[in-house]
Amino acid sequence: MDSQYDVVIVGGGAAGIAAARTLSGSGRSTILLEAGSRLGGRAQSVPHQGVALDLGCGWLHSADRNAWTTVAEASGVAIDRRMPAWGQQFRNLGFSPHDQRAARTAFEHWLERMEDAPPSSDRASDSLLPECAWNGHIAAMTGFISGVTPDRISVADCLAYENAATDCNWRLPGGYGALIAMSMPADVAHHVSTPVESVLLEANGVRLTTSAGDITARAVILTVSTAVLAGNTIALPDALEPWRAAAAQLPLGRNEKLFLAIDGPAPFEAETQVLGKPGEASSASCYIRPLGWPVIECFFGGEGARRAEAEGKDAAFADAIDDLVALFGTDARRSLRPIIASAWSANPRIGGAYSCALPGHAAARETLARPFDDRIFFGGEATNPVDFSTAHGAHDSGVRAAREVAAALRA
Repeated sequence: MDSQYDVVIVGGGAAGIAAARTLSGSGRSTILLEAGSRLGGRAQSVPHQGVALDLGCGWLHSADRNAWTTVAEASGVAIDRRMPAWGQQFRNLGFSPHDQRAARTAFEHWLERMEDAPPSSDRASDSLLPECAWNGHIAAMTGFISGVTPDRISVADCLAYENAATDCNWRLPGGYGALIAMSMPADVAHHVSTPVESVLLEANGVRLTTSAGDITARAVILTVSTAVLAGNTIALPDALEPWRAAAAQLPLGRNEKLFLAIDGPAPFEAETQVLGKPGEASSASCYIRPLGWPVIECFFGGEGARRAEAEGKDAAFADAIDDLVALFGTDARRSLRPIIASAWSANPRIGGAYSCALPGHAAARETLARPFDDRIFFGGEATNPVDFSTAHGAHDSGVRAAREVAAALRA
């Protein structure tokens, strides 16, 4: 690895790879450094018996305007354009049609209250009706969407995402994580298992200390998570304290996935979905036989993910199986077998799922996205003003940061 570059990109997730793609062919010497052993960041496809299980992002959200859709099409990667089964409890198991309508209405009215009469606190939970029987359901939904319960969500942040998102959600049978990792341009050097330990300001640029030695650069793009920026994993210059403070106001929520194998005859139909405990904040969303595969994807958010982390992987698998057995009957148990589970919050180089602005701090995204002294630039989903918490939001932030670097180096 050389010791001098025009640009160093720190982080090999969707934002870092998008930045590398943008700088590819520019004539600027560029290197990407990834602390983990693989590219992709919070996008990770794990092969299992001929299929790709996405432990991180798995849906092309707002697919009709998602940059990764364009990348997939240009690369000849297959896209499944069927609509998801979300919000449709299979055979109304444990969730009557009446209750489903009531829960959906409660969630929609909560969003309307935030839009029409946002609380002065900017705290989403202050728009809940105390007497509403479906507040636990709303908390489960915010856990899936934002990784946190409503008391930790900025109303302005929540509405910014809600108003920008489309209802178009597609999938990549070959894996979202696989697409992102394979999109790393061949003409940009990259190194995995190379954590950056510190970033230092020098007279003519920036010095990075890494496990493989020091590197100097005219500019650096930081695409690491807000948990890393706000924490002590990378030593940053004192001048970046406002950026670290902004990152602390955009903490990562908790979201985890676990996959169960379906062995032999079972009462599970392809492309169906159930909520394990529809009225509880800790409910898992179980997507059954996605794309016809013999698996169930159990998605935990917010309180559910916190409990799964606290109890441990084995207990989380057992809870998910118990929920499915309660809905489908005792015979279902013999057909369910644990495969794999994510552990995003436990990963010290990531620290959670995706960012959610604390009440009163939606503007921190703009602060975090600002360059420092035309030498240090910031990308990552948390810096996107409306598409945060998504891989396409991360992509677009990486493109924006790379263009800022290119303009600064031309000056």
